[in-house]
Amino acid sequence: MTAPLLSGTPNCSPCTLFDPVPTPVTRELPASFAESLAAAAARVEVMLDTLLGEQLLADEVARPGRLIAAMRHAALGGGKRLRPFLLIEAARLFGRDDEGVLRAACALECVHCYSLVHDDLPAMDDDDIRRGRPTVHRAFDEATAILAGDALLTFAFDLLADPATDEDADLRAGLTLDIARASGLGGMVGGQMLDLLGSAVSSEEADIRCLQSMKTGALIRFATRAGARMGGGGDKDLASLTRFGEIAGLAFQLADDLLDVIGDADALGKATGKDAALGKATLVELHGVEWTQDTLSGLVAEADALLEPYGERADILRQTARFIAERRS
Repeated sequence: MTAPLLSGTPNCSPCTLFDPVPTPVTRELPASFAESLAAAAARVEVMLDTLLGEQLLADEVARPGRLIAAMRHAALGGGKRLRPFLLIEAARLFGRDDEGVLRAACALECVHCYSLVHDDLPAMDDDDIRRGRPTVHRAFDEATAILAGDALLTFAFDLLADPATDEDADLRAGLTLDIARASGLGGMVGGQMLDLLGSAVSSEEADIRCLQSMKTGALIRFATRAGARMGGGGDKDLASLTRFGEIAGLAFQLADDLLDVIGDADALGKATGKDAALGKATLVELHGVEWTQDTLSGLVAEADALLEPYGERADILRQTARFIAERRS
């Protein structure tokens, strides 16, 4: 059995994922992919609206309305919902597509949205705009933003541990353990800490890769691994989909760093040029734009090869890898 990549601190040893492979990236994505992404985003939006609205208010336990409003501001009305989309498509690869999968996808999105709320705070990245709207601390206040992020994070565990997500208690426990490790000290939060340290951290390539595999890659790895688990995939499937998630996470961060250099702030819905201004080491800064573009092409080729055993069933995931590498926002 392949050891799970999410157990504890990610392996930060140098790898070959960033070696450029001369495979050109096609610039046209089939309409079916765009439609699939939009449809999944709409499903996630509806479910989140319900989970953060009617369901909370239906309980007899008193909950502060201002806090719920801030959570909804953070989680609703924007974003491509890429992480939940990956979870949904990974589960669909094995024939499962039900409300339980959608709930798990929403749990993942709650963790992601919490991280954005906290990242935007003045003490961290200090951003005023997120997804084209005022950040939560600007729309409300800093204290409310902190608590809204806390509430979204803990709500994610509530969703995953609930039998409504899956009747199998062992599966729910596994998902909960995986997301805790992906989002915590050895995953996203640990990576964010390294990112905040900025120039105080080594600018060696291996250290940059380690930071990015934690900050960005951990939740994306969780998405594809969780989908495979919920779909009933075997050990080999879990290893393949976890690896695919790792590749997708690396491509996402590379593309994000590239957009910070050459992207348009209006299209992105957030400021650009911040990495250079803050002295943060990135692989784009280390190797340049052309190397980054070649490397993204190589990652797409590796993802294609990894999904080959699944045939046409994996077409949407293949297109997702291309979308991540080519995205402009």
